[in-house]
Amino acid sequence: MIRITLAARRGATALVLACATLAAASMTAEAHEFKVGSIGIEHPWSRATPPGARTGAGYLALSNSGTETDRLVSAASPMAEKVEVHEMTIVDGVMNMSQVAGGIEIPAGGEAALAPGGFHLMLVGIKEPFKQGDMVPVTLTFEKAGSVEVELDVGSMGAKEPAHDHGTADPAHAH
Repeated sequence: MIRITLAARRGATALVLACATLAAASMTAEAHEFKVGSIGIEHPWSRATPPGARTGAGYLALSNSGTETDRLVSAASPMAEKVEVHEMTIVDGVMNMSQVAGGIEIPAGGEAALAPGGFHLMLVGIKEPFKQGDMVPVTLTFEKAGSVEVELDVGSMGAKEPAHDHGTADPAHAH
């Protein structure tokens, strides 16, 4: 009887620890997914900036589970003087960067991506360099859904996609 009680106690302790570990892992995995109204925001991220840089960029995926089109109309961050919604295009081999008038449309039941080489958030007048592993707070404002604060997970300077293991955008280290 004592062996069973000790074994049961050890099993219960292991179960509690396993549940706590899974809960922590779940919180970490979901910590980079945000929602406001019918708008889902996934994988907000940025790149580290060199010392002296005056701008940084923000990227994320937007989805709209609603029945009406919505728009990302503005953004703000305490880490920058202003945040603008920009688009990068290449016309006749020349890269152009311009602010998007009216924001970015997220169609009903659809998606919009802010990614390198296209739409992105331009953080102008950053107050200090973004360092790999930092989290940069940004408030996104949507025409219908309202506002939500997200955090950009800062990856390496050359990152081409969000870091998957919290601070490293090296695909060899991604999950």
